[in-house]
Amino acid sequence: MQRVSWGLLCRHPSTRSARSGSPPRNDVIWGWFALAVFLLLVACAPAPSALVVSAASDLQGAFTEIGAQYEKETGARVAFNFGSSGLLAQQIAQGAPVDLFAAANRAYVDDLAARGFIFSDTVRVYGRGYIVIWTRDDALQIQALADLTRPEIQRVAIANPEHAPYGIAAREALQNAGVWNAVQPKLVFAENVSQTKQYAETKSVDAAIIARSIAGNAGRSVAIPQELYRPLDQALGVVKNSRQEKAARAFADYITSAAGRAMLARYGFE
Repeated sequence: MQRVSWGLLCRHPSTRSARSGSPPRNDVIWGWFALAVFLLLVACAPAPSALVVSAASDLQGAFTEIGAQYEKETGARVAFNFGSSGLLAQQIAQGAPVDLFAAANRAYVDDLAARGFIFSDTVRVYGRGYIVIWTRDDALQIQALADLTRPEIQRVAIANPEHAPYGIAAREALQNAGVWNAVQPKLVFAENVSQTKQYAETKSVDAAIIARSIAGNAGRSVAIPQELYRPLDQALGVVKNSRQEKAARAFADYITSAAGRAMLARYGFE
């Protein structure tokens, strides 16, 4: 099983990271950069025998396990490209060689299907995700979103809400909890939800709002009430320009089978 690292190649110009304070690029530079990325994707794509799956970052643990089991049972090869759903959707719309797309929010898959990039009959929800507050420092005693307003908590990471569903959910939760204005000056935007956790793991920030599926057993994790954000119904679909449509449909079936759902459940998906 392979992992294709395309997600970090296509950065949105408005993204502010923990290490970067540079201003957004202009449209001309961004256009040339997007073209260069597309050409690189084509040049670096895995051999046709490998099924290419672009998947949301919160799926890294679950899909790696599902892919390994699928390869063991079928002998088929699967290559994963993990990143933020919005950027992965942009890559597919630009013609990136992808066979199956699994997003952290159904809206991205539905949009691509409506625009003719995904087979509508293959669109289905495979699970629901949840967000949590995560920190490495248990001494901070964070119990709820309101605790993020405390002065000793100086930096808080969320995925960029411009293109990451878990960032959108984090922003909604902060707004609905009535603490957005107090927390916003502390925010650091990560490229995707996995990078959000990395910022907290390396203590570049004091806390992060991340997917429950990647929280793991280390650190301290606090559930955020579901009523504070819209449900994260996650969906997949087969890309129309896939060179392996039959194989992509078969893997989609496996993900949503009893075996696939059982593995997803172990990572906190419903």
